[in-house]
Amino acid sequence: MSDLNYPEEGATRRGPLPAGYHHLREELPIGHGRAVLAAAGDAITTFRMHRAAGTRIRATAPRAAPGVGVEVALGIGPLRLRAPCTVVWTVDEEDRIGFAYGAREGHPECGEEAFVAELRGDGAVWFTVTAFSRPARAVTRLAGPLVPVFQRQYVRHLGRTLRRLTKRP
Repeated sequence: MSDLNYPEEGATRRGPLPAGYHHLREELPIGHGRAVLAAAGDAITTFRMHRAAGTRIRATAPRAAPGVGVEVALGIGPLRLRAPCTVVWTVDEEDRIGFAYGAREGHPECGEEAFVAELRGDGAVWFTVTAFSRPARAVTRLAGPLVPVFQRQYVRHLGRTLRRLTKRP
């Protein structure tokens, strides 16, 4: 039995995203070539990207794999927002590397978020975040339309962080 707080497990991989949720899809260029893809994939799947972006991450394993528990925390002290998740799928292909985690009970949102680096035909490497979510707690219900705005800004911050982590000297 799943500990996720939503029933559409894996929808960020399969598509289409389920109805009744806010949908997010951001694609950000991060560089060119296989070396950038490898560095991005490593930073994503070891949670280094999140940590370098200032997010506190506790994971039950050093690398994303299905079933790995992850707690994401933003903020400080009593204003820290904790978000328990479970990795629901990973991808490690020649041109795509990444994972998705899903919200567990206690998360401020219901839903799933995927982080994938992809090497495209022209040699460009893109970072794509695909997510679906809706409020699960009073704090996110009260924040209303500000939550999607914050999510989009945070994803763009992750993209800038990943670009910095994959730059070659």
